Amino acid sequence: WMAGLLYLPRIFVYHSEAIQNKKSSDLLSTFKVMESRLFVYIMNPAMILSWIFGLLLIHDIGTDNLSSTWLQLKMALVIILTIYHFFLLKCLRKFDENTNKYSSKFYRIINEIPTVLLIAIIFIVIFKPL
Repeated sequence: WMAGLLYLPRIFVYHSEAIQNKKSSDLLSTFKVMESRLFVYIMNPAMILSWIFGLLLIHDIGTDNLSSTWLQLKMALVIILTIYHFFLLKCLRKFDENTNKYSSKFYRIINEIPTVLLIAIIFIVIFKPL
């Protein structure tokens, strides 16, 4: 799931630059196919499996651990990643409809969101600071 969250915005960068530079329609349609396949066949199943295994893990360690601040914070960050996932779906649809309004610079910046969240999640799980 993380690989897709990191890679899809990078494809969006190239796609938006191709639109700005008025590249061929073949290249633009290739980007659309790449983005769609990545989202549908890799990212969605990976997100669903991440949630399933996460909930199974919570069930396994016991729901009484839900009162732990570190676990609540981790879950909040995973929910933010999920919201980010659906934001990328919205962007994907805008590219599909040829109505993208964001620049390549915007996609370069938001490409860092999952990295920061991943580092925070790993730090929280390993050190349980709270």
